[in-house]
Amino acid sequence: MKILSRDQIEKTLSIPKVLKAIEQGFMLYSQGEAVIPAIGSLHFEYPPGDCHIKYGYSKRGKYYIVKIASGFYENPKHGLPSNNGLMLLFDKETGKPVCILLDEGYLTDIRTAAAGYIAAKYLAPKTVECVGIVGTGAQAYYQLKFLSSATQCRRVMIWGRDIEKAKKLAKHPDLNEWTIEAAKDLEQLASECKLIVTTTASSHPLLLAEHVKPGTHITAVGADDIGKQE
Repeated sequence: MKILSRDQIEKTLSIPKVLKAIEQGFMLYSQGEAVIPAIGSLHFEYPPGDCHIKYGYSKRGKYYIVKIASGFYENPKHGLPSNNGLMLLFDKETGKPVCILLDEGYLTDIRTAAAGYIAAKYLAPKTVECVGIVGTGAQAYYQLKFLSSATQCRRVMIWGRDIEKAKKLAKHPDLNEWTIEAAKDLEQLASECKLIVTTTASSHPLLLAEHVKPGTHITAVGADDIGKQE
């Protein structure tokens, strides 16, 4: 059985192949060719966090996979990333373990960003003058990395509870193809952006219907569990 570290996975992974594979996965799911059971969830109060157990397989494939992904939102106070996790790959004919992917949440980030790219590619307005990003963490970064292939727009407005984190993300060297500014509030962001990606774990609404312009596309990345209400 193989065991792959995050470093090995990052060096091996081809982002164009990931985008193509995730898009094919959506098509298989829509065609009834993918088996995706209900998500298993664990919730923690002290410190606040959650753990998701997700699993599935393609009827046409050779394998099935079980993913364990966690989010502990006070980790940055201790110099640790909020997200972590791993994936377990099994042979679909025998149930034999084939590989442990110790990705530390990297593959989850990539898969989520790929889904955001695909959603924008097919559903966002063709003409976008500004992209809005709500949140300042790793997923905000990855969404912008991938969105550059889905829209010709290169102007971005970022909002976060901590304006300094928004400004730091705006200066990230990997995002220099974008012209990025920090929004003073969500009303400003929504008034100027017709493609908005929300990437927070907020338990109360941030973006309200009264803020959003008609025809706006919203990719609500963070609202993925009970209690999350971006």
